[in-house]
Amino acid sequence: MRAVTMFAQISFTIVLITGSVLIVNYYKDKDNRLLAKKNEQLTEEHEKLQSEYEYLTSDADKSQSDDFENWSYLEEQANVFYKDSNGEFKKPWALFLVKQAEKYEVDPVMVYELLKVETGDTFDPELVGPETKYGKAYGMAQFMKNTAPWIADMAGLPYEEELLFDPYYSIQLSVVYLDFLFNKYNNWDKALTAYHRGVGGLKEYIEENGDAKSWYAKEIQSKANAHDTLASAN
Repeated sequence: MRAVTMFAQISFTIVLITGSVLIVNYYKDKDNRLLAKKNEQLTEEHEKLQSEYEYLTSDADKSQSDDFENWSYLEEQANVFYKDSNGEFKKPWALFLVKQAEKYEVDPVMVYELLKVETGDTFDPELVGPETKYGKAYGMAQFMKNTAPWIADMAGLPYEEELLFDPYYSIQLSVVYLDFLFNKYNNWDKALTAYHRGVGGLKEYIEENGDAKSWYAKEIQSKANAHDTLASAN
C-alpha cells in the first residue's frame, strides 16, 4: 500500500513537472511569436519612414509651367476626363487633377483611372468603403484613417477626418501617394498594388504570386493605355 502511495506521488510529481514544462514552453513560444510580430511591424515602420525621408529629401523637380500652350493642354485633358465620366468627374476637379499631376510629374490618366476604379465609376467624394479587418476607406481616393495622416504630412496638408470627403483633398492625396509609391518602386505594378493593398500587402502578394501584377494594377494600366491609344488615333 505504501509502495502504491509512493508511486502515485511520483507519478503526480512527474505529471506536474511535465505540465509545468509544457506551460512554460507554451508561453515562451507565445512570447516569441509576439516578439516576431512586433519586430516585423517595427521593420515595416522603419522602411516606411526611410522611404518618406528619401521622398521628401529628393531633388525631383516639381516645377510647373503657366504658359498659354500648357494651360490649353491641361484644359483639354480635363475635358477628356469630364466627358469620359459622363459629367460625374466635375470639370474643376479634372483641372485640379491635371495641375497636381503635372506638378508631381505623375501621369494624370493613371490617377483618373485609379479614382474611377476606387469609386466604381461614380467619383463619389462622400463614398465610404465596406468594413475590412483594417477598417473602412473614405472619400473619392478611398484612404483609410491609418494611412491618410502620414500622406497628408508628406503633402504638407493638415489632416482632419472630414477632409477625406473633400474631392480636392482626396485628389491631392492620391497624386502625392502615387508619386511616393512610384518613386519607391519605379514600377507601376508595384505602385498600384501597394496603393490598393498597402506596402505590407504588396509584399504578401509578391510572395504568393511571384510578381505584383494584381487585377487592380492591370485594370488601371489597361484603361490608361486605352486613353493613350484614343489620343494617338485622334
